[in-house]
Amino acid sequence: MNKNLILYLGILIFGLAAPFVFPAFKVQLSILCILIVLATTWNVQGGEMGYNTFGNILFYGLGMYLCASVQVGMFFPLAEWTEGGGEKTFVHTPKQFFQGMGVGLAVAALVPCLVAGIIGYSILGLRGHYFAICTLGLGIAAGEISGGIEIIGAGQGFTTPPFPEIGTTEARGEFFYFLSFGLLVLTFIAIKFLYTTRFRLVLNAIRDNEDKAEAMGIQTMKYKITGWMISAFFCGLAGGIMGGLVGYIDSTDVAFDGREMGVFMVLMAILGGKGTLWGPIIGATVFHIFKEGFWTFFLGWQYVALGVLIVVIVIYFPEGIMGWLREKYPERFGEVVDEADRKAQVELK
Repeated sequence: MNKNLILYLGILIFGLAAPFVFPAFKVQLSILCILIVLATTWNVQGGEMGYNTFGNILFYGLGMYLCASVQVGMFFPLAEWTEGGGEKTFVHTPKQFFQGMGVGLAVAALVPCLVAGIIGYSILGLRGHYFAICTLGLGIAAGEISGGIEIIGAGQGFTTPPFPEIGTTEARGEFFYFLSFGLLVLTFIAIKFLYTTRFRLVLNAIRDNEDKAEAMGIQTMKYKITGWMISAFFCGLAGGIMGGLVGYIDSTDVAFDGREMGVFMVLMAILGGKGTLWGPIIGATVFHIFKEGFWTFFLGWQYVALGVLIVVIVIYFPEGIMGWLREKYPERFGEVVDEADRKAQVELK
């Protein structure tokens, strides 16, 4: 049997069994799935295309608000829900909750995708730090604008529909875990397929030398916009699920939290190794474990600990964990190693 198939089956089985093996960590496992999705989709721009963006937080937060708003608005007046304290006044039936969640997630995926296409025409002509700064401003502006819209709670925030009382007390955690895990599997399959096509080669050509790519007749703008739209699609879904998982949406501290979530998705991809398929997955997993450990053992100093982690990443893992492993064990990545040449290089050093 193919080794890759065994690996995928093993991960799938572990993922399906995880909430039952670690029942006390369903929320953390759900968040881990979301973080992997965010890091993997950021890698499409930052790793494969070479456009380091902070703007994916825009699609994540937009998806969060859209999913919750549709879920409420399908059955109750949205303005009255916000004014009346959400679930204190209105209660969704199980059928309403799941129907609303399904339609809400569809909207949370499609609208950010369209927004990415529209914005892409305006800002993807920028390059380097100009593009990064511009995308950073998108998240900040979105947070300030949403904080002034009364129908979605403005500054007081927005309460998402509570999970209906069905089954056991563990039903809510299991539902959101499997929803998050399903999104992770869908994202992995889509991105892996994307990386086997000509599309990835074009993105790499843009990263290596965009001017030469254009001179060869490649319509770079089309590919850049398409890549961003793909990321926005999955980021919107991730935001929609996260909103229901958290249960409360704040404009600047939850939805458009560029200071944390927007930076985290960049760090996770870099830690694991950007420009690779498995790098963001490994980076997100290691980062989440470290972050939860900091919050548990260094409460009050957790941001200092995260700052140290960032310094360690930059200094000791500039190519990420995957880059370090490739350099340490090149033969395991299919590279032919000439031991005599390697020893000669070591002696020269």
